[in-house]
This record gives sequence, C-alpha cells and structure tokens, in this order.
Amino acid sequence: MWITLALSLIFKRIGSIASMKYRELGKTGWKVSEVSFGAWAVGGSWGQVEDSESLKAMHRAVDLGVNFFDTADVYGDGRSERLIRRLRSERSETIYVASKAGRRLDPHEAAGYNAKNLEAFVDRSLENLGVDAIDLLQLHCPPTDVYYMPETFEALEAMVAKGKLLGYGASVARVEEALKAMEYPNLQSIQIIFNIFRQRPAELALTQAKAKRVGILARLPLSSGMLTGKMTASSKFEADDHRAFNREGAAFDKGETFSGVPFDEGLAAVESIRPLVPAGMTMGQFALKWILSFDGVTCAIPGAKTVSQAEQNFNVSELPDLDGGTQAALKGLYETRLAKNVHQRW
Repeated sequence: MWITLALSLIFKRIGSIASMKYRELGKTGWKVSEVSFGAWAVGGSWGQVEDSESLKAMHRAVDLGVNFFDTADVYGDGRSERLIRRLRSERSETIYVASKAGRRLDPHEAAGYNAKNLEAFVDRSLENLGVDAIDLLQLHCPPTDVYYMPETFEALEAMVAKGKLLGYGASVARVEEALKAMEYPNLQSIQIIFNIFRQRPAELALTQAKAKRVGILARLPLSSGMLTGKMTASSKFEADDHRAFNREGAAFDKGETFSGVPFDEGLAAVESIRPLVPAGMTMGQFALKWILSFDGVTCAIPGAKTVSQAEQNFNVSELPDLDGGTQAALKGLYETRLAKNVHQRW
C-alpha cells in the first residue's frame, strides 16, 4: 500500500511539473517558471497568515513546477526569507531566490543606497536565507535618484565579486526607472507592476528589456487580488493589510495597492472584464495569461497564502492563450477607463 501511495504522489508531482513552462531570466542562463511565487503575502501586510499554511502553499507551488521565489528583507522583517530557507531545506529541487534590499533605510533616501548599508542588508538576508550567496538581489524601489548613482551599482558589482550575490536587478516603481536601470550592463532583471490595470510597460520597457536580455518580473499580477474577481464593495480587510491602510499611499507608494486604481473603479473594471473570461478559467488565471502573452515577460509573481490559491495561481501554463479580440478588448478597457488613473503616474 505504501509503495502504491508513494508512486501515486511521484506521478502526481511529475505530471504537475510537466505542465509548467519556463523562460530564461536575463543573462543568468537560468530557466525559471513563467509563473513564480511572490512571497510578500506570507511575510506580512496582507492580514493574518499562519506559517504552517504558508509552507503548505509554498510546497504546493514547487509541486506544480515553481522554481523561483521572490521575497524581500522587509517582508515580515525577514519572516518571508526565513520561510523560504525552511522550504529549501525540505525540498531537493533547484529553487532560485530573489530578495530585495533598501527599504530598511530610515529615512528612505537615495544617499542611503551606499556600499556599507547595502552590504549590511545583504549580510542579514544571507543569514535569513541560510545561504552563502543570494541568487538575485534587487534594489527595493529606491528613490529615482539612485538610478543616476553609478556608485550604487558598483557596490552591487563588488558583492558579486565577493561571492555574496550571483546577480542583481532592480524593483522599480516607474517605467522611467526601469529604462534607466537597464543602462547598467550587468543588470539581470527589472521587477515592475504589470497587469491588466497597469499596461504602460508594454509600450517600451518590455521591448527594451528583451533587446538587452534583461528579465522582467511582473509583480502585482492580480492587482492586490482585485483581478481575482472575488472582491465586492463590501469587502473588508484586516487592519494590518495594506489594502486597508495604503490605498492613498499612507505607508508606501500608492501604486502598490490595487495598482493605484481607486477601489470602486477597479471593481467596475472587473465587471467589464468578467464576460471576457473563457469557460474553464478563473479570472485570476485569465489575468495571468494576459501577462504571459507578452514574450518580454520572464515571469509573473502572484502570491499564495493557501494551497487552493497556489493551485489556481500556479497551474495556468497549459490553459489556452487569449485570442486577439480579447487582447484588443483589454487594451481598449485600459485606454478608456483605467489609464487616466495610472498611465502618467508610473
């Protein structure tokens, strides 16, 4: 009986992994899952979450072929990084990890992105992750001036030379920052908000990234959960959930919450999208398929706090691609109803 059970689990895992597709990340040579795991929610600022449930969701993601996890040193003050350390200790598969540094600065100013501070942040993340080298270290949405400070990128190069980093990238708030960051020749990745509500990166940033072999990590792919289609005007969020306290940018950039789209306007847009979703596909999966239709994207990085969320978010590679008419409708929706809130801001 135990042999039969073990074999069934092995075949289930093999079948799950076979459905995931992989794309090359920058110039690293790594093939990463086109739907990867964003670990902000398992760290904090998304309401209460139990580590045991988070780990189950993370394990299920790996079962489904996910081999790339994105985190940051400030997600739960290292909680997210430590959960990934535990996950890696319990799995035999290769799992690439991207973390971020810079948001621990107080005040969060460009001058703080210097070699001394960055190396201290990296050393702390190395301890949290239990590794000698971080696969990919990203600047964490620094002030725009940082992209005009070559010394910051020289500090990252120095840590690569020391063996503390295998590569580095930048998590950016604005398209202009993405384009400026790509001028640094050894930059491996750009992380940027890219979803149905935030389509501007498709105009130039994705094209430039592809030409320069810079990976694109699409964050907030589900617009803080709005694009799951499960929210209503009466939806409530816990006090420690950024969707309750950051809608107007009280804690960090407003664009990180519901992509910067006002809540009621986002709900109305979702209702316009709903008829476009094909049978057999959830709206969340539909939103992910839209992102993956752009070959300049390396991966979308939705989060998951439960196994059921993981199974929906990380099992989309083999779902049918969106047709041209649907793509045109989504572009039209953005241009007529959403762009006024976001296009010129980010």
